[in-house]
Amino acid sequence: MPVVRRAARRRSVPGLPLTTLLAVAAGMACAQEAPGPALQPSRSLAAPPVGDAARRLPIVLRAQELQARPDLEMQAEGDVEFRRGGLLIRSDKLSYDSPEDLARASGHVRIRRDGALYTGPELQLRVQRFEGWFLKPEFEFLRLGAGGRADRVDFIDSARSTATNALYTSCPRDGSGDPAWVLKADRVMIDLDANEGVAEGAVLRFLGLPILAWPSLSFPLTDARKSGWLPPSFDLDTRSGLTLGVPYYWNIAPQYDATITPRVVTRRGFGVDTEFRYLEPRYDGRLDLDLLPNDRVADRSRHALSWRHHAMLAYDTRLQAELERVSDDGWWRDFRNTRGWLAPRLLPSNVSAERDFYALGGQGLMYARAQHWQVLQGSDSLVTPPFQRSPQVGARLGARAEGGLEWALQSEVNRFTLSGAEGTAARPTGSRWHALASVSRPWREPGWWFVPQLSVNAASYRTDQALADGRRSVSRLIPTFSIDSGLELERDTVAFGRALRQTLEPRLHYVNTPYRKQIGLPNFDAAGKDFNFTSIYADNAYSGIDRVSDSHLMTAGITSRLLDASTGIEALRLGMVQRYLFRTQRITPNDDGTADGATLEQKFSDLLLLGSTSVVPSWAFETALQYSPDVARTKRAIVTARYAPGEFRTISTTYRLARGSSEQMEVGWQWPLRLASPGPAAASATAASRAPAACNSTWYTVGRVNYSMQDRRITDSVIGFEVDSGCWIGRLVAERLSTGRSQATTRLLFQIELVGLSRLGSNPLKVLKDNIPGYRLLRDEGRPVRDPSPIYD
Repeated sequence: MPVVRRAARRRSVPGLPLTTLLAVAAGMACAQEAPGPALQPSRSLAAPPVGDAARRLPIVLRAQELQARPDLEMQAEGDVEFRRGGLLIRSDKLSYDSPEDLARASGHVRIRRDGALYTGPELQLRVQRFEGWFLKPEFEFLRLGAGGRADRVDFIDSARSTATNALYTSCPRDGSGDPAWVLKADRVMIDLDANEGVAEGAVLRFLGLPILAWPSLSFPLTDARKSGWLPPSFDLDTRSGLTLGVPYYWNIAPQYDATITPRVVTRRGFGVDTEFRYLEPRYDGRLDLDLLPNDRVADRSRHALSWRHHAMLAYDTRLQAELERVSDDGWWRDFRNTRGWLAPRLLPSNVSAERDFYALGGQGLMYARAQHWQVLQGSDSLVTPPFQRSPQVGARLGARAEGGLEWALQSEVNRFTLSGAEGTAARPTGSRWHALASVSRPWREPGWWFVPQLSVNAASYRTDQALADGRRSVSRLIPTFSIDSGLELERDTVAFGRALRQTLEPRLHYVNTPYRKQIGLPNFDAAGKDFNFTSIYADNAYSGIDRVSDSHLMTAGITSRLLDASTGIEALRLGMVQRYLFRTQRITPNDDGTADGATLEQKFSDLLLLGSTSVVPSWAFETALQYSPDVARTKRAIVTARYAPGEFRTISTTYRLARGSSEQMEVGWQWPLRLASPGPAAASATAASRAPAACNSTWYTVGRVNYSMQDRRITDSVIGFEVDSGCWIGRLVAERLSTGRSQATTRLLFQIELVGLSRLGSNPLKVLKDNIPGYRLLRDEGRPVRDPSPIYD
C-alpha cells in the first residue's frame, strides 16, 4: 500500500540494517517454494524448497575424493561442493549422514546465496529441518559492500536462529586496523515467521567511541513497518540553541501511522512534534502539529499546525484541503521552514472540490473553492495581505470543433475579503463575476504554425465600499485579437569538430486589445507580469483577471540552437526578441504591479537577449539581458558561468543586476580539498569496487555565498565540509539566512552517514541540494544508504 512505501522512505522501513547484522542467520534460514525439481546450471542460488518438495530433491555432491554407502553416508574431501535445491555448501571436507539428514563440513566452509557470502571453519546442519550450528562465520553482503562476523550461529529451525557475539560494519575487515565504525551485539535472535529480530547488548561505536547503545532492541526483518524509537536528531542555531529530538514511530494500523518526536530546545524549553498519516481507499492525508508549551524566550505557548487531505467523494468529485497555521508572527523567524512552505510569511488555508464533466463535445471542470491566508508581519517589514476568496465557484470547458476551430470558456464567481480588516475605497471588498472566452483556428504543420485567436475578458463587480466615483456596481468587457506564428527551420552542419544540427526559429506575435478605462475599478488579483522571454509573447501584461492592458503591438523574436546530431544535447543557444508598439499603451503596471501606471509611448520595447553554451569542455555559460535602446544601457542582467571538470567538482558564479533596485554576486561550489587513494573516482565507484578499498578520506568543501554589491554585505550563505572515508561520510554545514534588514539566523548542521547502516544527526542534504548549483550526493553512484528504522526497548 502507498502508506507503507512512504513509511519506508521516511523512517520505518526497510529495517535497521542490524537486520542484516546477522542475515547469515536469516538468509540461511529463509525457506521458500522452488520453481521445480529440475536441476539447472546456475551461478546463483534460489531459496531452498520446504516440506515434501524438499524431501524429493536430489543431492548433488562433487569432490576430488568421494566415498559413499548408498542411503547411509557419504564422505568427501578436496574442493567439496554439496548442493540440494537452493542450498550450496563448499568446504575442504564434508560428510553426510543420510538417515539423520546431517551434513558436517569443515575447513574453509563457504555458503553463498542471494548476493551474500558466508565463510567459517566448521558447520553442522540437518539439511531438511535446517537445524544446526555454524562456528565463527564471517559474512559479506556484496551489494552493500558491508559485512561482519559472529562467534557462533545456532539454527533452531528454518525460521529461527540465534547468533552470539555478532559484529557488522562496511569498513575493511582485512585485519589492517579497527573499523572506523562497528555495530556489535552480544546476542541476536531471528524469527522469520514473526518478522522480528531481537538484539541484546547492542552498541554502535564510531572511531572507537560508543555513540549509541541499547540493552535490548527489536527490529523488522522485511519492509514491513514496526513501532519503535528512531535514531536521534539534533540542530544548532543562534536563535534557539541546541535542539535534540528522539522520534518514536507508531505503526497504528496498516492504513495509519504516527511519528512523535519529543525534543529539548536549550534556550526555549521542552517541545514535541507529531506527524499522523492516514490512507483509506477513498481518502488520505497528513496532520502535523508542533508544540512548544512554554517558550522561555517568547514567554508564551507556541505551536504550528499543518494539515493536508485528499478525498474522492460521490460522482467522482475530488476534495482537497490544506491548512497551515502558526501561533504568532515570529514563528517564521524563530524556527526553520520544516514544512517546506513556499512563502513562510503567507500561510494558506484552502479547500476545494472539483469534478470533470463533458458537454458540447468538449471536456470541462466544475469547481468550488475557498482560500484564506495567515499573514506573518514583522517589525521591520510589512506584508500586504492578499485578498481571501470565500467562496470561489466556477467552471471551464473547451473543445475542438469541426473545421479545426478550438474554443474555450471559463466563468467564475468570487467573494473577496480581507483577513482581520475592513475594506477601503482604495482596497474594497466585494464580489466579482467574470467570464473568459476564446475561439481560435490553429494551423500547425511540421516546420511552421499560424494561430489566430479572438478572446473576451468580461467582469462585473459589486463592492462593499463605495469606489472613488461613488459607485458600488461596475462592469466591463474587453475583447482581444491575436495572431501567433512561427517557423522551425533546421540544417545539418559541422562545427567545433563535431556533427551538429542547427535550428532557426523566428516567431511573430500580434496583439490588438482596445482601451477600456479601468482606473478606479477594484483590483483583487491582478499584478504586472515580469518582463522576460515568456511574458513578452503574452496577450496581457497582467496576470489575474482585473486588469487587461490595452495593446496594439507586434513582438518579433528569433532563436537559433546547435544540437549534437547524435545525442540531441544542446551545445549553443542564442536568442533575441523585441516588441513594437503601434499606439500608445495607456494601461501599464506600476512598479508594484497592482494598479494602472503611466502611459507607455516607447515604440520599441527593451531588447531581450539570451545565450547559453556548453561548447567549451567542462564549462557552461548562460546569460539573459534586458537592454534599453533609449538610455543605451542594460536594465537587468543575469550572467552565469559554471566550471565542472568532473564528478563532485563544480564551481559556479552568477551575477544579477536590476538597475536601481539590486545588484548581487553569487558563488557556489563543491570541490575536493584532499583526495584519498586511489583517487576521485572512489567517490562514485560501485559498491562492489568500494568494498575492499581502505577507509582513507577525501575532503570536500561545499558552499554558496550571496553578496549584495548595493548593500555591501553578505545576505545569505551556506558553507560546509564533507569527508568521505569510504565506509562513512561526515557533513558539517553552516547556514546563514536573513530574517530582516538587520537580522539573520545562523544554523549549524552536522551528520554522520554510516554506509550500509544509517544516517545520524541533523540532515543538511536538502540545504545543500537546494542552494548549491550542480551539487551531487557523494553516494549518487554508490551503494544506497538505508533510511533509519525504528528500534525499541
